[in-house]
This record gives sequence, structure tokens and C-alpha cells, in this order.
Amino acid sequence: MTKSMTGFASGTGSGHGSTWSWDLRSVNGRGKDIRLRLPDWVDGLEAALRPKLQKAVARGNVNLTLRLSKDASGQGDGIDPDVLAGVLASIQQIEDAALNGYGLQLAPTTAADILALQPTASGGLTESETKEFSAILQADFDNVLSGFDSMRASEGAALGKVLDTQIDAISDLTSKAATESQARQGDTARNLQENLARVLNNSEGADPDRVAQELAILSLKSDITEEIDRLHAHVAAAKALLQESGPVGRKLDFLTQEFVRETNTLCSKAHSKEMTSIGLDLKAVIEQMREQVQNVE
Repeated sequence: MTKSMTGFASGTGSGHGSTWSWDLRSVNGRGKDIRLRLPDWVDGLEAALRPKLQKAVARGNVNLTLRLSKDASGQGDGIDPDVLAGVLASIQQIEDAALNGYGLQLAPTTAADILALQPTASGGLTESETKEFSAILQADFDNVLSGFDSMRASEGAALGKVLDTQIDAISDLTSKAATESQARQGDTARNLQENLARVLNNSEGADPDRVAQELAILSLKSDITEEIDRLHAHVAAAKALLQESGPVGRKLDFLTQEFVRETNTLCSKAHSKEMTSIGLDLKAVIEQMREQVQNVE
């Protein structure tokens, strides 16, 4: 079974005079949108992490945030006045633009918020220390990503069980529709014969062959054999998809559309309250399945 698009993982660590926390989460999405919020001064971090996420996720909206702050034993030369001035100026510019351009009053920025932005030259680290720090963060992220994958796999397994039950219900209702259709074949044939006799008796000059042809067409239009066969075929295809390990959400979504199409046709051909009831039950189950499929990667 494929994974769920919804997932979450977090992690914390410390080193090189800093502490950090990871926040990785994803939600449903038609495509794949990966957004990273990482410290700019940690060289090579985004270039290393983005490909890992690209490989791990097939689709969905993914957000990764890394928050860094100095710990009590922080290394380096402390706050760089020039960098701090630039940070404060940027914050002021954003607040002014939000207020004057959009009428938005942003929440006040705290000292902790500013410190989290690391207003130091390269975070207070030398070039070699920054590269080493980046390597530590990359290794720590692997643990976060592993937890993220495990959660999505667990969610996917649970989704698989729900979908399997719903597909079984569709299969049972389809078989029930086939049984009902066969049971009413005799009644359908008698009705057509009675209608044919009634038309011929009340239509002087009508071509009997043409009337019979029109009634035969009506008979074909009321036959649901093709719809039953296609529904069974879609059930088999959906079952097979649930056994695959790769992303199958798009294919399952397509199949639910086919389920809806065939069920609508079946309902339009229903000439008994029993068949109509079966069609409505099918629609209800298919709609429930469609909602669950939206969570599948």
C-alpha cells in the first residue's frame, strides 16, 4: 500500500553552541509543492535537504522549518552589529509594507524572534565550522525524515484497510445489482411484449417492423450488463492498486470517477425501486471512497 500524503515529524538537537528544532509536515495536494525555511548562512543545507524530500515524497504540500538559536555556551563573537542592523531594518520594512499596503497590523517582534534569525556573522562560526555544522544538521535531518516516512506509511496502511472494505462493499452491491437484473429479465420481456401489442393495436398504419425495432432499442437501453461488467473490472483494478507499493493516489482517483460514471448510468436504467436503492447505496459508498482517496499519495 502506498503512503498517506498527510504526515508530521519533529526533532531537536544541539551542537556548535546552538540548539535547533525541526518541523516537517505535509498535507494533501494535487501536485508536489516543497517549501523550506532554513537559515541562509548554513551553506549547502537547502541544496542537500531538498533532493531528499523530492525523493521521499511523490505529491502533497510539504513544509520543512528549521529553527536555530544560541545556547548558554554559544560560541563565536556574539551579535554582529551590522548584521543585526540589517535584520532590524528588514523587519521594519516588512511591518511597514504590511500596514501601509494591506492594512495589516503584525504581531510585535520579540528579542527571541530576532535571536532565532542568528544576527551574527555566519552564526558566529568560521567557514570550516559552518560546513561541519551543516553536515551535522544534514545527518540529524535523516532521523526526522525517517520518522516522517514511518508516520505516512502507518497512515497509508490504515487508509488501505478502509479502502479495501469500501471496495468490497462496491463489489457486493454490484453483484446484488446483477442478481436483481437477472431476476427481472422475465418481467422486462413481458412488459416489452405487452407494450408492443398495445402500440400495434392503437397505431393504424404503423410499420410493425419499425415498432419492433424501436422497442428492441429500448430493451438494449435498459440492459445494465455492460455497466455491471465494467464495475467488476474497476473493482479488480482497485484491488490490484492497493497491493502496489508506489504512489497510486492518482490512479485510484481516476477509478473513483469511473465508478461514479458507471453507477450514474446504472441508476438511469433502473426501472424498479430495488435497483434504484442499490444504485443509491453504490453512490454513497463510492463517495466515501473518493474522500479517502484524496489522502493517498
